Amino acid sequence: MAHQRRSKRESLKTQAPLADTPTAPTPKAVIFDIGRVIVRLDPKRALGPIAKAMRTRADQSAKQFSAEDAWDLIRADPRWHDWQEGRMSSAEWHEHLMRRLNLSLSYRQFRDAWNLVLDPELILTESLFAELSTRCRLALLSNTDPIHVECLEQHFTFGRHFPVRIYSCNVGASKPSPIIYGRALEALGVAAVEAVYVDDIQEFVDAAREMGMDAIRFDTRDLLEDELRRRGLC
Repeated sequence: MAHQRRSKRESLKTQAPLADTPTAPTPKAVIFDIGRVIVRLDPKRALGPIAKAMRTRADQSAKQFSAEDAWDLIRADPRWHDWQEGRMSSAEWHEHLMRRLNLSLSYRQFRDAWNLVLDPELILTESLFAELSTRCRLALLSNTDPIHVECLEQHFTFGRHFPVRIYSCNVGASKPSPIIYGRALEALGVAAVEAVYVDDIQEFVDAAREMGMDAIRFDTRDLLEDELRRRGLC
């Protein structure tokens, strides 16, 4: 009987911890991507007006492009990374697309359409950020452009929970470059091993891990909160 009791105690000691039990020191910082993590993106809504004004260079017969065609062409533009990394102004990007894609939109029309990609209904709630801010430092880290930065800063309120906001167009580098991750860590004042990074793109999650950070691939709010709870943050 005594042997059975000892065996039972030893078995309990070797059992794995519960899923919601922290298994490592609580991180000092959490770094969030924005698009498709905090803010829903709707390229069709944004690029519909642009697609209506777009014509092929090879065929001037007024054939209309779909929003998907417009997005593919814009993302494939040779100056896309210059735009995302701050080497072009908003006016220069507008003029460039006007010439290259035969657009006929004024700058204001283009800006307003471009910003429609940012859905005002958030994926994650501000209450989550408010709770996290009492437990750790928070930062935003996003590949984005000057037009979207202006819209995010002026028309969205979740940024108030993030004292550190790192945008590729302000840094001159974009994910997965180590430069932009390093800039976020420096601004937060933490080492890589003290931070958690959250992104929906596996390549960017892997790049954060290569930097030495813990990282979470975002899928749903519930799964994210489970992962944060495991780390003692939620």
